Amino acid sequence: MTAGENKAIVRRFLEELAKGNLDVIDELVAPDFVDRSLLPGQGPTREDFKRSVDEILSAFSTTIFTIEEQVAEGDTVVTKYAESSVIRGEFAGLPPTGTDEMFEGIYIHRLSNGKITEEWSQANTLHTTLERLEQETRARERVEQDLRVARTIQQASLPKEVPQLEGWQIAPFYQPAREVGGDFYEFFELDDGRVGFAVGDATGKGVPAAFVMSATCALLGGVATASGSSPGEVLSRVNEAVLTRIPPNMFVTCFYAILEPESGHLVYANAGHNLPCGRRHDGQADELRARGMPLGLMPGMRYDEEEAILVPGECVLFYTDGLVEAHNLRGEMFGTPRLQNLLAKYPTDTEALNALLLEELKRFTGEGWEQEDDITLLTLRRSTTRR
Repeated sequence: MTAGENKAIVRRFLEELAKGNLDVIDELVAPDFVDRSLLPGQGPTREDFKRSVDEILSAFSTTIFTIEEQVAEGDTVVTKYAESSVIRGEFAGLPPTGTDEMFEGIYIHRLSNGKITEEWSQANTLHTTLERLEQETRARERVEQDLRVARTIQQASLPKEVPQLEGWQIAPFYQPAREVGGDFYEFFELDDGRVGFAVGDATGKGVPAAFVMSATCALLGGVATASGSSPGEVLSRVNEAVLTRIPPNMFVTCFYAILEPESGHLVYANAGHNLPCGRRHDGQADELRARGMPLGLMPGMRYDEEEAILVPGECVLFYTDGLVEAHNLRGEMFGTPRLQNLLAKYPTDTEALNALLLEELKRFTGEGWEQEDDITLLTLRRSTTRR
């Protein structure tokens, strides 16, 4: 074969491979071919080479392949090339990125009687990609570690026990999303027999939100149990403490209520949180309205206090926005009106109500839904008969 013929063979070989034509290996590569440039785990034979090329083509979709220069001498052809490839599949245990990137490199082929017998390659194609993908994998591993730490912090901060109140049912539920947020709920048993209920959400995700949530729970517990103050006073004092302890771009929403179990008297205040829904004995569902800014935004905040009387059979659902702001595949939001209609339609005990709401949420979002935010439910119901 002449130098020109060898160059044409290599050119056709490389261009056909770039198109994904693996049959060209059987056509133009000698049975005793040896691959001289191996990645870990790859073999040197023609069949090994074919498997390796197949794996690469499955992971890298070539959009542009250009032979920039070829030099031939004797039985050897040197080819300088450039290509653009989309990383669309997993390779060497590393995930795809979907990005389109430019690479360049050099191939050296040795030929005999019109067949390629050996190949060397020197390119930034695979090595650069693997290095970058490894960096991305390490970054994702760090994120996963942060999420595990955040979940540990968050779950350790949630109450281990529920207050046992005669004539009352209390049922909390917490379901974290993959991207851990700052949801929390807490109970405070006060000295005079009253019980405080707090539900809140720290903005942000991951470890920062978990730390802010944990700190807010500790502050709430310290202020509520030490002072015996009303809900509005507790939130005002916690707001001042939170201001000095969280980053300026974060804040905490919180609804805090104090229940007097004997009378059913509930007094409450709200720091920018979702309004709880109450179901009355006549079957109507409404919101416990109270106004106030989230904790940690501004100093000197005051929080309105409202009150209600819960008679036997009535209940209140405290929740976070992971429930009402969940979206279905059409982009529709679950919403507060839907929640109120469900409360009015299905009178039930606390645990059954939580299960019902989650089933309705699953039906609304459909199969394959990825939970967007933590979901926290806390149901308080006055029994129709004492235990």
